[in-house]
Amino acid sequence: MADPVTIGAAVGWGVSAVGWLASPIISRVLNKGFALLDFDATEKLRILDIQILQLHAVMEVVDESTYRVRLEPLLDKLKSDLYEAEDILDAVEYQRLKKQIQDGNKVDSPKMSFSFPKKQKKSGMSKLELKESLEKIESAISDACPPTRVIGRDEDRDKIIAMLNENEDQCQTNTVNGSGEASAGPFWALVRDFQKILRAFVLYWCSGLIAWFYSSEPTEPGFATADAPSLSVTCYSVIGIHGIAGSGKSTLAQYVYEHEKKYKQDKMEGHFDIVMWIHVSQKFDLDSIFREMFEGATGKACENFNSRNILKEKLEDELRGKQILLVLDDVWYNIKNSGDREELQKLISPLNVGKVGSKILVTSRTEAALVTLGAVKERCIPISDLDDKVVLEMFMHYALRDARVSEHDRRILEMIGEDIAKKLKGSPLAARAVGSRLRETQTVEFWRSQKDRDLLNDTMGALWWSYQYLDEQVRRCFAYCSIFPRRHRLKRDELVKLWVAEGFIKTSKAEEEMEDVTKNYFDELLSASFLQLGGKDKLFEHEVDYFTIHDLLCDLAEEVAGRDCFRIEKGCTGEVPKDVRYLFVGTYDREMLTKKISGLQNLRTLIIDAHIEVKSNECQVFASMFTTFMGLRKLRVLNLCLIETGRCTFSFPDSIGQLKHLRYFHFWVTALTRLTVPAAFMKLYHIQVVDFGGCQDLVFSSSEDMISLVNLRCVISGADLDFPEVGRLIWLQMLPLFTIRKEQGYEPHQLKHLNKLQRTLYIRGLENVESKEEALQVNLAAKEKLTELVLQWKRESCSPEVQAEVLEGLCPSKYLEILEIRNYLASGLPNWIVGMHSGSPKNLQELIFRNCGQRGPAGDLGAFVYLLSLCLVECSWDALPGNMDHLTSLKKLEITVCMNIWSLPTLPMSLEEFTLMYCNREFMRSCTTAADPNWQKIEHIPKKTIIGS
Repeated sequence: MADPVTIGAAVGWGVSAVGWLASPIISRVLNKGFALLDFDATEKLRILDIQILQLHAVMEVVDESTYRVRLEPLLDKLKSDLYEAEDILDAVEYQRLKKQIQDGNKVDSPKMSFSFPKKQKKSGMSKLELKESLEKIESAISDACPPTRVIGRDEDRDKIIAMLNENEDQCQTNTVNGSGEASAGPFWALVRDFQKILRAFVLYWCSGLIAWFYSSEPTEPGFATADAPSLSVTCYSVIGIHGIAGSGKSTLAQYVYEHEKKYKQDKMEGHFDIVMWIHVSQKFDLDSIFREMFEGATGKACENFNSRNILKEKLEDELRGKQILLVLDDVWYNIKNSGDREELQKLISPLNVGKVGSKILVTSRTEAALVTLGAVKERCIPISDLDDKVVLEMFMHYALRDARVSEHDRRILEMIGEDIAKKLKGSPLAARAVGSRLRETQTVEFWRSQKDRDLLNDTMGALWWSYQYLDEQVRRCFAYCSIFPRRHRLKRDELVKLWVAEGFIKTSKAEEEMEDVTKNYFDELLSASFLQLGGKDKLFEHEVDYFTIHDLLCDLAEEVAGRDCFRIEKGCTGEVPKDVRYLFVGTYDREMLTKKISGLQNLRTLIIDAHIEVKSNECQVFASMFTTFMGLRKLRVLNLCLIETGRCTFSFPDSIGQLKHLRYFHFWVTALTRLTVPAAFMKLYHIQVVDFGGCQDLVFSSSEDMISLVNLRCVISGADLDFPEVGRLIWLQMLPLFTIRKEQGYEPHQLKHLNKLQRTLYIRGLENVESKEEALQVNLAAKEKLTELVLQWKRESCSPEVQAEVLEGLCPSKYLEILEIRNYLASGLPNWIVGMHSGSPKNLQELIFRNCGQRGPAGDLGAFVYLLSLCLVECSWDALPGNMDHLTSLKKLEITVCMNIWSLPTLPMSLEEFTLMYCNREFMRSCTTAADPNWQKIEHIPKKTIIGS
């Protein structure tokens, strides 16, 4: 059940602050920045992490209160400082790429580590600039953190500290101590070991019983299953604190942590050798957690190791034989997901090498998470409800602190406060929230008016509750959606590209593609109903799903995004905030755009959704406005759409090369427009997506330098993108057309390593491939994300025997769905089509032959038993494949201008559409004559279209 306290307290301005603070952007920027400065910031980062957590907790309760007046400008400053630091780091990476390209070196993966270049005259970058920027962030965080007071938790703290300092006989331990020597005398050691094993067995049986109770599929309690904990005796015990959100779990854990850390620093008797604090959160990365543990244990920055195993070994070397206190804050566990159990067990596995008496202190919203980590019932501590007296004390602390009221009014306010405090259900979060809210107006009349209201409910409470359960980075993606108008038709692929370009997606796993991670984020929003399927739109020749956001969720997204996002829509007369980062323009007015946008120097996204109409004689006028956009140097996304009346020629200015942060460039034009791209465009080393829409006349001033765009992932254009050495752009995911030539830079092997290609690939110039060995260099079988493939020879350009050999070597991935073969004149079909090749695309849905074959029957389609559509256009075969009746999934058959076909074979009963156009007249007539055998073979098909008989 949703926690009404959290729900009621969190919605409002605080929603925006919480949603933003929850993002990992702060720690990510600080980590990267300190690493660039070669500064060991382990302790500094730990303190900042704790301050951010404290600030996050405060934001969950701050709405219309006096805190807001103080915190809002401080958080705005923190945001601004973080954006500035991100831009500096982005500029550093730009200079690294530039240097490597100029030196002719191979450019490494974008996930590689950074190296700080010397100061550049043009960019003005220096270590000092970065250091000052990071110091601004530290200062902003410190300034924003208000003092907190822990009230009524001394008893809980002392109880937990007592558990932490129990001797080894009172907790779950190994049979040997940290040094491997048996403790005490041999007899008593044997007795103690027996006790420990017996205790471990009981614990094991009990935890199995709990796991059985919680599991969706019943298993016999006490016996090992795939999910049950294995029998092991550990050197540590687990103590857990559980309770609803906002009940004070993290505050209590922090209280204990600071106490034990002071014990360690003062070297008090019985202190822990290592004291670590790790914030886990809902979705965590094991590599990152292990690095944090390493840094917490050593006080040094963690190196980048080649594998998790090496990292874990290094961590265990530091922990071995030492008495450890590990605090795991905010652990989540889904009992229906067996993977959660396994990941949590891996998370604590390095502590197995510690000394007997080590402890793990865990906070979680559920007791099940604590049990999964090994806590027994006696050590699963529910966060205690504060009694009315303590809640009243806390409430009054926040509501009447520094109050300037008369003694008479204070007594009356305290009486009213007693009645209000009783409604807060023992929640410290509610005491802070409601107290802070009432502190703003300390009058008897106002407090009385609020006393009888339901202070714990809110109309958006349920939505906010759902939002809290989203992954941290997913929240940022959702907030970004607020730039789009209500009911805007969102496309999945478009959002994925935008989120990646904005830098919202981060993954530390080398095998993960950012786009795949982003699609998972999209699916998470869809699953949680933050996005909903709206219907289908026609996009070129395909239908694609579009998605919308409910109006109430739009309200939430706008609250979360705050002033970062803004829309200019029809009728908008207000000023655009100067510090806006993401701007959507839904109406086109050249003068308005030039005036309102030119001064937005912090802008990262500019999407002009309105069609910009340009007459053929107005191209220079538009060019002048476009140049204005070049002054927005921090742009990462630029999206424009031109509608030309008549033929238009447009040349991008050289100043486009100054958009060094640009990653997504959508400049949509029609086929009538001629676009000239200057050499300066090749300096956009960060660019990921280039979309020129339907442009069929595209001229690159320096096409040879296209390989400088080392991060290029997607190129969309109706024109043939004619540039050499495309094989060096290993991140390419979309390359609609590639023409093989007998020239350096255009060989078949250019496609060999482009295995990230997706959707459609159209390969022309196959007449320039002379053998199966050359064809194998194209490596189509490895391109598993391609769903549509077109293979084309120039008509009558090489012998049918060579064509047959080449097509045999062009076997595509087994995941291919649509295949079109053009101008293939060999008599037979390759083994991967007739069904004699194990790696063939057996799930092919659509097959098209265009101007193929010689006189004689077409080969069988034995590999394609799940084929849905078969189309023959201008083919020379005199008979269809002989195994047509075995294609029991076939629904559509089309035969167009195939003059040699006279009869039909037995067709499958699954056919729903039959189209016959402009073929042999006798054949076509027979298909319309009731008594004819050809008619009888198509009689059962519901939809028949015969044209040209």
